[in-house]
Amino acid sequence: MGPDPSLMQPIPGVSQIVFLKNIVTNPNILVGDYTYLDDPDGTRCFEKNVLYHFDFIGDKLLIGKFCAIANNVTFIMNGGNHATHGLSCFPFFIFGQEWEDTASITTTNVNRGDTHIGNDVWIGTGAVIMPGVSIGDGAIIGSHSVVTKDVPDYSVVGGNPATLSRYRFDSETIARLKSLAWWDKDISVLTSALPAIVTGDVNQAEAILKPQQEKANNRT
Repeated sequence: MGPDPSLMQPIPGVSQIVFLKNIVTNPNILVGDYTYLDDPDGTRCFEKNVLYHFDFIGDKLLIGKFCAIANNVTFIMNGGNHATHGLSCFPFFIFGQEWEDTASITTTNVNRGDTHIGNDVWIGTGAVIMPGVSIGDGAIIGSHSVVTKDVPDYSVVGGNPATLSRYRFDSETIARLKSLAWWDKDISVLTSALPAIVTGDVNQAEAILKPQQEKANNRT
């Protein structure tokens, strides 16, 4: 078996690494099992780095399973956007009074939707994720990158703005990994497949994990 995903600090004596879902309090931030934050400056400060996340907008930050998030990663949410379609980008409505009437017009034009982080994503230190971005499964985000658009599955991106550097695997292997979705498997079976996963043996990983997937499909 693997570590208990309900533990806040899964490594004894290491306080800077936490399973993120166990420290998040905002109901609009949803995190999957085993995703961890490594932050020597204070793991309880994660939500302070989710900026402009206002309740009245209602956008969500959705992070999958088995992600690795380094320190000082910042998520900019839709409240940080200013409308640029009008004559001014000043957010008049936030100051209330008669200006509040422009709220629905303004927020409709700046809300880019939820921010989605897939499974098995590695986000390097100091990266910035902009509103409404989707990062695919298995992607790697380079340190201090600014991600302004969607990131494909199993790609490596970096820079400001972040651009595609390469894909981690060929298209056939990526399709097989997406179909396998190892992060959703029963943890005891997944544990038995770890040697294949960490050595990159797709055939062996499929041999171990696919029978479980077929059994689950038959039960449904």
